[in-house]
Amino acid sequence: MSLTNILTPSIEKAIQTLFDVTVDKIEFQATRKEFEGDITMVIFPLLKLVKSNPVELGNKIGNYLVENVPEVARFNVVSGFLNIVIADSYYLNFFNGIRSVEKFGFVTPSANDKAVMVEYSSPNTNKPLHLGHVRNNLLGYSVAEIIKASGKKVYKTQIINDRGIHICKSMLAWQKFGNGETPESTGLKGDKLVGNYYVAFDKAYKAEINELMNTGKTEDEAKKQAPIILEAQQMLLDWENGKPEVIALWKTMNQWVYDGFAISYKNLGVNFDSFYYESNTYLLGKDVVQIGLEKGIFEKDPDGSVWIDLTDEGLDRKIVLRSDGTAVYMTQDIGTAIQRVKDMPDVGGMVYTVGNEQDYHFKVLFLILKKLGFDWASSLFHLSYGMVDLPSGKMKSREGTVVDADDLMQEMTNTAQKIAEDLGKLDSYSVEEKSKLYNTIGLGALKYYILKVDPKKRILFNPEESVDFAGNTGPFIQYTYARIQSIIRKADFDFAANAGIVELHEKEKELVKQLELFPEVIQNAAHNHSPALIANYTYDLVREYNSFYQAVSILGETDLAKKTFRVQLSKKVADVIADSFSLLGINVPERM
Repeated sequence: MSLTNILTPSIEKAIQTLFDVTVDKIEFQATRKEFEGDITMVIFPLLKLVKSNPVELGNKIGNYLVENVPEVARFNVVSGFLNIVIADSYYLNFFNGIRSVEKFGFVTPSANDKAVMVEYSSPNTNKPLHLGHVRNNLLGYSVAEIIKASGKKVYKTQIINDRGIHICKSMLAWQKFGNGETPESTGLKGDKLVGNYYVAFDKAYKAEINELMNTGKTEDEAKKQAPIILEAQQMLLDWENGKPEVIALWKTMNQWVYDGFAISYKNLGVNFDSFYYESNTYLLGKDVVQIGLEKGIFEKDPDGSVWIDLTDEGLDRKIVLRSDGTAVYMTQDIGTAIQRVKDMPDVGGMVYTVGNEQDYHFKVLFLILKKLGFDWASSLFHLSYGMVDLPSGKMKSREGTVVDADDLMQEMTNTAQKIAEDLGKLDSYSVEEKSKLYNTIGLGALKYYILKVDPKKRILFNPEESVDFAGNTGPFIQYTYARIQSIIRKADFDFAANAGIVELHEKEKELVKQLELFPEVIQNAAHNHSPALIANYTYDLVREYNSFYQAVSILGETDLAKKTFRVQLSKKVADVIADSFSLLGINVPERM
C-alpha cells in the first residue's frame, strides 16, 4: 500500500476526531529539500473548514498521527505545511516486500482488457531509414513497451508507403541507369540501392528542367514537361492498371527495401506484430464515405466531391473524396483504422507515432471517426514529435543529404569505441566482447539522448555529447549498472535472506523512496505517452545510488546485517535500471 493510501484515511480520521469536520480531499506534495520529512501535507485548504492558524492546526494533526499511526515517526510544521517523517520500519517492510519481485512495477494485462495498437516507423519504400525515422521508431517502440508494462495488451504495427509517384521515380531511374544491378551484385543493402536511384532520378529531373528552361520554358512549365517526370507519371498509371512488368519490378524493388529495413530494425532493436501496406489500404474508406453521406455526416458538392464541414469544431471543411471518386489520405486513414479493429477486435485504442507536421490531420481524423460513431475513436492518440536536427543542418532525401540510420548507428558504435579505448579499461576483454560492448554503449547513448527529451520538443542531436560517461546520458547510467554488477560478483557471502536491520542510513532511506516511485512513474509515462519520464526517473535513481555509494561502505562494512542489506539494495536498484532501460529499448552491460 502506498504512503498516501496509508496516510489519507488516518488524516481524515484525525480531522474528524479533533475538529468534527469531514474533508473531501487531502493534498500532499514532496517535502522540500531544506526541511526534514518524507511527505508533506498542505494545511491551507483546511483553514476554510477549521477556525485555527496553520501552525496550531498542523501541530494537532501531527501529534495525532505520531500517537496513532505506526508509520509516522515525527513531524514539523513550516508555514502551513505539515512535513511528515516516516518510520524506517515502513521503508524496510516495503523493500522486503519488493526485494524478490521480478519486474517490480510492471502490471500483467487482464485477459478481457481492450488492447492498444501502436503504429510507428511507416517508411516509404524509395529510400533507407534516416535520423527522423530513428526518433519515430524509438518513440513508438518505447511507448508500446511502457503501455504494455502499465497493464495493457499491445500490438505494434506500421503502415508502409509502398505506392505512389515517389516509388515510381526510383523504379524508373533503376530501369534507365541501373544496368540490372542488384543488392547481391553491388553488395549494398537493398534500401540503400533503391535510395540511390531516388537521388539519381532527382538529378536527371533537374538536368532536364534546366535544358527546357534554356529553350525558353518557365520553371513551372519545365517541371511539368520534363520527359522523365512524364514517364514516372505513366509508370504510376501502369501500376494502377496492373501492367504485369511494372508490377513485377515494383515487387522486386520493394522486396529489396524490405530486406534492408529488416536489418536496420534488428540493429535498432525494434519489432512489429503486423504490417499494413498502402497498396492494400489506399482504396479503403470509400465505402465509409457513402455511409457518412447517408447519415448526413458528409456532404457532396456540385462537382461530385465529398466533404465534411468541421467549422463548428474550430477546424475547416475537409475533402474525403475527390470529384473523380478517388480517395485522399484522410479517406485511407479512416478506412485503415476501421480495418485494424476488424482484424483485431480486441483493439480499443490506437497510438499514431507521426511528426508534428501532421497535428491537424490527426485532429480531423479522430473527429471524423467519432462522428461516424466508433466508440474506440475516443481512445485514439497522436504521438506527435518534433524534428531531429544535426549541427550540420536540415536533411533532404531527394538530394541525398539525409543522415542514414545505419550510418548513424555505426557512427555511435565507433564513437563509443573511441571513448572506451581512451579510458583504457578493456584490456581483459576479447575482441568479440569489446565489439558487443561498443554497440551496447553506442546504441544506448543514441536511444537515451533521444528518449530523455519530451517527444513534443525538437532535438539537436550531438553524437559526441550523447556518449559522455558523466551527466544525464545513457553510458553514465549503464556504467552505474555495471558497477553494481561488479559489487554483486564480489559479494562472497549469502545475501539472499532478510537482513534483519531496524534502522536505515539517510542515504539508504532516500534510495528506497526512489524505488518506491517506479510503479507510479510507469503509469504516468503510459498515460502521457512519454518515455522521457522513464528516462529521467532512471537518471534520478542512478544519481541517488551514486550518492549512497559515496556515503556508505558496502562490501567493506563490518556489520553483516548492514552489508547484506546494502548489497540487496544495490541489486534491486540494478534490476530497476535494467527494467526501466528495457522500456526504452536499451541494453545494459554486465561489465564496463
